[in-house]
Amino acid sequence: MKQKEVKVKNLIFSNSKALTYIAGPCVIETEASYERLARDLKGIFSSLKTPFVLKASFDKANRTSYKAFRGIGMRAALPFLKSLKKRLGLTLLIDVHEPAQALEAAEAADILQVPAFLCRQTDLLYACADTGLVVNVKKGQFLSPWEAENIVKKLESRGTRRIMLTERGNSFGYSNLVVDMRSLEVMKGFGYPVIFDCTHSVQRPGGLGRSTGGDARFALPLAKAAAILKIAGIFFETHPHPARALSDGPNSLKLKDVKRVVSALNRVDSLAMEI
Repeated sequence: MKQKEVKVKNLIFSNSKALTYIAGPCVIETEASYERLARDLKGIFSSLKTPFVLKASFDKANRTSYKAFRGIGMRAALPFLKSLKKRLGLTLLIDVHEPAQALEAAEAADILQVPAFLCRQTDLLYACADTGLVVNVKKGQFLSPWEAENIVKKLESRGTRRIMLTERGNSFGYSNLVVDMRSLEVMKGFGYPVIFDCTHSVQRPGGLGRSTGGDARFALPLAKAAAILKIAGIFFETHPHPARALSDGPNSLKLKDVKRVVSALNRVDSLAMEI
Protein backbone atom coordinates (compact mmCIF):
# COMPACT_ATOMS: atom_id res chain seq x y z
CA MET A 1 0.00 0.00 0.00
CA LYS A 2 1.19 3.51 -0.81
CA GLN A 3 2.51 5.17 2.34
CA LYS A 4 0.87 8.43 3.40
CA GLU A 5 2.77 11.29 4.99
CA VAL A 6 1.32 13.22 7.90
CA LYS A 7 2.29 16.88 8.12
CA VAL A 8 2.13 18.74 11.41
CA LYS A 9 3.08 22.39 11.01
CA ASN A 10 6.62 22.21 9.57
CA LEU A 11 7.17 18.56 10.58
CA ILE A 12 6.61 15.44 8.50
CA PHE A 13 5.92 11.97 9.85
CA SER A 14 6.68 9.41 7.16
CA ASN A 15 7.78 5.78 7.15
CA SER A 16 10.17 6.60 4.33
CA LYS A 17 11.79 9.76 5.71
CA ALA A 18 13.98 10.67 8.67
CA LEU A 19 12.74 9.96 12.17
CA THR A 20 10.67 12.53 13.99
CA TYR A 21 10.59 12.23 17.78
CA ILE A 22 7.83 12.64 20.35
CA ALA A 23 9.24 13.24 23.82
CA GLY A 24 8.34 14.60 27.22
CA PRO A 25 7.60 13.56 30.80
CA CYS A 26 4.90 11.04 31.64
CA VAL A 27 2.77 13.75 33.25
CA ILE A 28 2.94 17.47 33.98
CA GLU A 29 4.07 17.45 37.61
CA THR A 30 4.25 21.24 37.98
CA GLU A 31 4.19 24.02 35.42
CA ALA A 32 7.72 25.10 36.38
CA SER A 33 9.29 21.63 36.10
CA TYR A 34 7.50 20.94 32.83
CA GLU A 35 8.67 24.21 31.29
CA ARG A 36 12.28 23.54 32.33
CA LEU A 37 12.13 20.11 30.73
CA ALA A 38 10.51 21.49 27.58
CA ARG A 39 13.29 24.07 27.24
CA ASP A 40 15.96 21.42 27.81
CA LEU A 41 14.44 19.11 25.18
CA LYS A 42 14.15 21.94 22.68
CA GLY A 43 17.82 22.69 23.18
CA ILE A 44 18.87 19.06 22.78
CA PHE A 45 16.88 18.45 19.60
CA SER A 46 17.89 21.81 18.13
CA SER A 47 21.55 20.99 18.70
CA LEU A 48 21.04 17.71 16.82
CA LYS A 49 19.02 19.39 14.06
CA THR A 50 16.35 16.76 14.68
CA PRO A 51 12.59 17.44 14.63
CA PHE A 52 10.57 16.69 17.74
CA VAL A 53 7.12 17.08 19.21
CA LEU A 54 6.65 17.86 22.90
CA LYS A 55 4.35 15.41 24.68
CA ALA A 56 1.95 16.67 27.35
CA SER A 57 -0.33 14.78 29.73
CA PHE A 58 -2.53 16.78 32.09
CA ASP A 59 -4.16 13.72 33.64
CA LYS A 60 -3.07 10.09 33.96
CA ALA A 61 -6.48 8.51 34.26
CA ASN A 62 -5.20 4.91 34.34
CA ARG A 63 -2.88 4.96 37.35
CA THR A 64 -2.52 1.70 39.27
CA SER A 65 -3.51 3.12 42.67
CA TYR A 66 -6.16 5.66 43.60
CA LYS A 67 -3.48 7.32 45.73
CA ALA A 68 -1.18 7.93 42.75
CA PHE A 69 -0.51 11.40 41.36
CA ARG A 70 -2.62 11.99 38.24
CA GLY A 71 -1.52 15.43 37.04
CA ILE A 72 -2.52 19.08 37.29
CA GLY A 73 -5.80 18.60 35.40
CA MET A 74 -7.11 19.95 32.12
CA ARG A 75 -8.42 23.27 33.43
CA ALA A 76 -5.00 24.28 34.75
CA ALA A 77 -2.98 22.69 31.96
CA LEU A 78 -4.54 24.02 28.77
CA PRO A 79 -3.98 27.78 29.35
CA PHE A 80 -0.43 27.02 30.47
CA LEU A 81 0.26 24.79 27.44
CA LYS A 82 -1.12 27.39 25.02
CA SER A 83 1.22 29.98 26.50
CA LEU A 84 4.23 27.66 26.59
CA LYS A 85 3.70 26.52 23.01
CA LYS A 86 3.61 30.12 21.80
CA ARG A 87 6.60 31.24 23.88
CA LEU A 88 8.86 28.32 22.90
CA GLY A 89 7.60 27.78 19.35
CA LEU A 90 6.97 24.08 19.92
CA THR A 91 4.73 21.48 18.32
CA LEU A 92 2.54 19.86 20.96
CA LEU A 93 0.92 16.44 21.44
CA ILE A 94 -1.73 16.09 24.16
CA ASP A 95 -3.32 12.93 25.59
CA VAL A 96 -7.11 12.85 25.89
CA HIS A 97 -9.20 10.28 27.73
CA GLU A 98 -12.81 11.27 27.11
CA PRO A 99 -14.69 12.46 24.00
CA ALA A 100 -15.58 15.74 25.69
CA GLN A 101 -11.88 16.58 26.15
CA ALA A 102 -10.96 16.40 22.47
CA LEU A 103 -12.34 19.72 21.27
CA GLU A 104 -10.97 21.67 24.22
CA ALA A 105 -7.54 20.04 24.04
CA ALA A 106 -7.44 20.77 20.30
CA GLU A 107 -7.23 24.48 21.13
CA ALA A 108 -3.70 23.88 22.46
CA ALA A 109 -2.60 20.70 20.68
CA ASP A 110 -1.20 20.01 17.22
CA ILE A 111 -1.65 16.26 17.71
CA LEU A 112 -4.21 14.47 19.87
CA GLN A 113 -3.16 11.14 21.33
CA VAL A 114 -5.44 8.27 22.32
CA PRO A 115 -3.88 6.16 25.13
CA ALA A 116 -3.43 2.44 24.57
CA PHE A 117 -6.09 1.34 27.04
CA LEU A 118 -8.65 3.46 25.15
CA CYS A 119 -7.74 2.59 21.56
CA ARG A 120 -11.05 0.77 20.96
CA GLN A 121 -13.24 3.53 22.38
CA THR A 122 -15.17 4.47 19.25
CA ASP A 123 -16.65 7.73 20.52
CA LEU A 124 -13.22 8.93 21.66
CA LEU A 125 -11.71 8.13 18.27
CA TYR A 126 -14.55 9.92 16.51
CA ALA A 127 -14.24 13.00 18.72
CA CYS A 128 -10.50 13.24 18.04
CA ALA A 129 -10.94 12.76 14.29
CA ASP A 130 -13.67 15.41 14.17
CA THR A 131 -11.25 18.09 15.45
CA GLY A 132 -9.29 17.89 12.19
CA LEU A 133 -6.01 17.47 14.04
CA VAL A 134 -3.58 14.63 13.56
CA VAL A 135 -4.62 11.69 15.75
CA ASN A 136 -1.97 9.36 17.14
CA VAL A 137 -3.43 6.15 18.55
CA LYS A 138 -1.40 3.84 20.74
CA LYS A 139 -2.18 0.22 19.96
CA GLY A 140 -3.49 -1.45 23.10
CA GLN A 141 -1.40 -3.97 25.00
CA PHE A 142 -4.26 -6.42 24.43
CA LEU A 143 -4.51 -5.91 20.68
CA SER A 144 -2.85 -7.72 17.79
CA PRO A 145 -1.34 -5.55 15.06
CA TRP A 146 -3.87 -6.91 12.57
CA GLU A 147 -6.74 -5.67 14.74
CA ALA A 148 -5.29 -2.16 14.66
CA GLU A 149 -6.68 -1.79 11.15
CA ASN A 150 -10.10 -1.39 12.79
CA ILE A 151 -8.78 1.73 14.54
CA VAL A 152 -7.75 3.13 11.17
CA LYS A 153 -11.14 2.34 9.63
CA LYS A 154 -12.99 4.07 12.47
CA LEU A 155 -10.93 7.23 12.02
CA GLU A 156 -11.22 7.14 8.24
CA SER A 157 -15.00 6.82 8.55
CA ARG A 158 -15.00 10.35 9.99
CA GLY A 159 -13.21 11.69 6.92
CA THR A 160 -9.72 12.05 8.32
CA ARG A 161 -6.50 10.75 6.83
CA ARG A 162 -4.34 12.45 9.48
CA ILE A 163 -3.64 9.23 11.34
CA MET A 164 -0.64 7.71 13.11
CA LEU A 165 -0.34 4.40 14.96
CA THR A 166 2.03 3.71 17.84
CA GLU A 167 3.40 0.34 18.97
CA ARG A 168 4.02 0.09 22.73
CA GLY A 169 4.32 -3.62 23.43
CA ASN A 170 1.88 -6.41 24.20
CA SER A 171 0.88 -8.07 27.46
CA PHE A 172 3.07 -11.07 28.20
CA GLY A 173 1.80 -12.96 31.21
CA TYR A 174 1.32 -10.92 34.36
CA SER A 175 2.98 -7.52 34.84
CA ASN A 176 5.16 -7.76 31.76
CA LEU A 177 5.25 -6.67 28.13
CA VAL A 178 6.96 -7.99 25.03
CA VAL A 179 7.50 -6.27 21.68
CA ASP A 180 6.73 -8.16 18.49
CA MET A 181 8.67 -6.25 15.85
CA ARG A 182 6.41 -7.75 13.18
CA SER A 183 3.77 -5.34 14.47
CA LEU A 184 5.62 -2.41 12.94
CA GLU A 185 5.63 -4.00 9.50
CA VAL A 186 1.98 -5.06 9.79
CA MET A 187 0.83 -1.58 10.79
CA LYS A 188 2.94 0.08 8.10
CA GLY A 189 0.84 -2.02 5.73
CA PHE A 190 -2.21 0.12 6.60
CA GLY A 191 -0.50 3.03 4.85
CA TYR A 192 0.00 5.44 7.73
CA PRO A 193 3.03 6.59 9.74
CA VAL A 194 4.05 4.19 12.51
CA ILE A 195 5.68 5.28 15.77
CA PHE A 196 7.54 3.11 18.26
CA ASP A 197 7.15 3.95 21.94
CA CYS A 198 10.36 2.61 23.41
CA THR A 199 9.75 3.55 27.05
CA HIS A 200 6.23 2.25 27.57
CA SER A 201 7.35 -0.94 25.84
CA VAL A 202 9.68 -1.67 28.76
CA GLN A 203 7.07 -1.18 31.46
CA ARG A 204 6.08 -3.82 33.97
CA PRO A 205 2.40 -2.85 34.43
CA GLY A 206 1.45 -2.93 38.09
CA GLY A 207 4.78 -4.64 38.71
CA LEU A 208 5.49 -2.76 41.92
CA GLY A 209 2.14 -3.64 43.46
CA ARG A 210 0.74 -0.13 43.78
CA SER A 211 2.56 1.32 40.82
CA THR A 212 4.03 0.31 37.49
CA GLY A 213 7.63 -0.84 37.25
CA GLY A 214 9.92 -1.02 34.26
CA ASP A 215 13.42 -1.48 32.96
CA ALA A 216 14.63 1.58 31.07
CA ARG A 217 17.93 -0.07 30.07
CA PHE A 218 16.09 -1.95 27.32
CA ALA A 219 14.51 1.16 25.78
CA LEU A 220 17.44 2.01 23.50
CA PRO A 221 18.05 -1.55 22.20
CA LEU A 222 14.38 -1.91 21.31
CA ALA A 223 14.30 1.54 19.71
CA LYS A 224 17.33 0.63 17.57
CA ALA A 225 15.57 -2.52 16.42
CA ALA A 226 12.49 -0.50 15.51
CA ALA A 227 14.46 2.23 13.74
CA ILE A 228 16.24 -0.21 11.42
CA LEU A 229 12.82 -1.30 10.13
CA LYS A 230 12.28 2.26 8.85
CA ILE A 231 9.39 3.78 10.71
CA ALA A 232 8.19 7.37 11.02
CA GLY A 233 9.11 8.18 14.57
CA ILE A 234 10.21 7.28 18.07
CA PHE A 235 8.26 8.16 21.20
CA PHE A 236 9.88 8.25 24.63
CA GLU A 237 9.29 9.65 28.07
CA THR A 238 12.08 11.36 29.96
CA HIS A 239 12.65 12.94 33.34
CA PRO A 240 15.61 14.74 34.94
CA HIS A 241 15.46 12.33 37.90
CA PRO A 242 13.42 9.21 37.01
CA ALA A 243 13.73 7.82 40.54
CA ARG A 244 11.80 10.86 41.78
CA ALA A 245 9.25 10.99 38.94
CA LEU A 246 5.62 10.99 40.05
CA SER A 247 4.63 8.60 37.25
CA ASP A 248 6.46 6.03 35.08
CA GLY A 249 9.90 6.75 36.51
CA PRO A 250 11.22 3.16 36.19
CA ASN A 251 10.80 3.13 32.41
CA SER A 252 11.69 6.77 31.66
CA LEU A 253 14.97 7.83 30.07
CA LYS A 254 17.22 10.06 32.10
CA LEU A 255 17.25 13.55 30.61
CA LYS A 256 21.05 13.55 30.60
CA ASP A 257 20.99 10.51 28.29
CA VAL A 258 18.58 11.91 25.71
CA LYS A 259 21.18 13.46 23.42
CA ARG A 260 23.20 10.25 23.30
CA VAL A 261 20.11 8.13 22.67
CA VAL A 262 18.75 10.34 19.89
CA SER A 263 22.18 10.56 18.25
CA ALA A 264 22.44 6.77 18.23
CA LEU A 265 18.95 6.34 16.80
CA ASN A 266 19.61 8.92 14.10
CA ARG A 267 22.62 6.90 13.00
CA VAL A 268 20.55 3.73 12.82
CA ASP A 269 17.85 5.60 10.90
CA SER A 270 20.40 6.85 8.38
CA LEU A 271 21.55 3.29 7.80
CA ALA A 272 17.93 2.12 7.46
CA MET A 273 17.35 4.60 4.65
CA GLU A 274 20.29 3.14 2.74
CA ILE A 275 19.22 -0.52 2.83
